[in-house]
Amino acid sequence: MQITLKELKPGEKAVVAQITGQGAVRRRLFDMGITPGAEIYMRKTAPLGDPIELTVRGYELSLRKAEAEAVLVDKK
Repeated sequence: MQITLKELKPGEKAVVAQITGQGAVRRRLFDMGITPGAEIYMRKTAPLGDPIELTVRGYELSLRKAEAEAVLVDKK
């Protein structure tokens, strides 16, 4: 079942299936290592829900929910 990265809950893992964003957003996601096949661990969300904190390829990064909406993942 594919969901957007934005819908992933803290403590859950997923694998990136597709990047639906275009242009600069797509490029930024690829530059951060969010590519198809990459495993993602959802660490936590900020108190107001945005941004979210992830572990990707062994490093931690924060991502705005608007950007996370452009990433389709397969939940593990």
